[in-house]
Amino acid sequence: MAFLPGLTLSRRFHDEVVAPLLARHLPGLPYAAGLLDGGSELLGLDTPRSTDHDWGPRVQLFVADPAALGPVRAALEELPAAFLGWPTRFVGGPDVRLGVAHPDGDRHGVGVHELSGWLRGRLGVDPAVGLDVDDWLSAPTQRLAELTGGAVFHDGLAGALTRTRARLAWYPDDVWRYVLAAAWTRVGQAEHLPGRCAEVGDELGSRTVAAGVAHDLMRLGLLLHRRWPPYDKWLGTLFARLPGAAPLVAALSAALGPGGWPDRQAGLARALETVAGWTNDTGLAPPVDPRVRPFHDRPFLVLDAGRFAAALRAGIADPALRARPLVGAVDQYVHSVDVLTHADRARRVAGAVVAATSVSPPASPA
Repeated sequence: MAFLPGLTLSRRFHDEVVAPLLARHLPGLPYAAGLLDGGSELLGLDTPRSTDHDWGPRVQLFVADPAALGPVRAALEELPAAFLGWPTRFVGGPDVRLGVAHPDGDRHGVGVHELSGWLRGRLGVDPAVGLDVDDWLSAPTQRLAELTGGAVFHDGLAGALTRTRARLAWYPDDVWRYVLAAAWTRVGQAEHLPGRCAEVGDELGSRTVAAGVAHDLMRLGLLLHRRWPPYDKWLGTLFARLPGAAPLVAALSAALGPGGWPDRQAGLARALETVAGWTNDTGLAPPVDPRVRPFHDRPFLVLDAGRFAAALRAGIADPALRARPLVGAVDQYVHSVDVLTHADRARRVAGAVVAATSVSPPASPA
């Protein structure tokens, strides 16, 4: 079978099979269709390797009236066994991405959902009713990347699905400043540690901490370019596609390469200065000197990243948000897949962190 990108295959599956099936059984049914649930194909990064599991002709159908769920699912029992040579049913246990589980273990790749309920399941809130600061900060960026990636094949719900994606396109500016400030805070807490590890002969420790700083800088780079950071498998791929990223990729590669501490420090310094320049370019805060400097009297070069965090925080107009400790969004301090892929867990963790770290508002900037 010739490989087709998953989004292309799924769009054709909807247009050539699913839509005609619905028109025949449920003429005039208002529904939306797309692929927004997860998988490498949503980012356009699937390859023939992706076809070995949970990949194939897939569509999500959304209705506004829960009473339509049963009739739609009944109509889908007439799906063909294959489309363009690819099976339309997936062997194995139920998969939350793929939709309908059958008693014999087969499941087809067409999920049927009430739109508002499905969105609450993915985010913990329906964006149609609005998103407050806590909603944004409890939404993992990998989930937002999925919801705003993928594709809409049909939007017969008066444009509701398209409007939802538009609402989720990017953070409000105050939330963006806060998330960036939190990211720079993380960098500032670790940027001096690779040098200290290397100084005492701990090359493994130095490389490990440097890799953590590199990971934070890569996420920062995407955030600064208004791109939702994806799950880690594709972080490097999407980061490398950012405009002007090639020198930064080279710098981080040098920092994480086989060289010793001098090469590692030089690479980190170039990377820190580049991402600092990108931060200034956003205009979200007054420019901050992007040059590295010694860490106190020690021979380690750092950006002193807290300066960028402070400038961004000072620009936050909402006093309650400005007062929050700079812990950031949930996936800036939680890395568990089993938390980040369950909206209820992510929201409970985020709520607990905010409640436990509340402080008095800082003094307003002069």
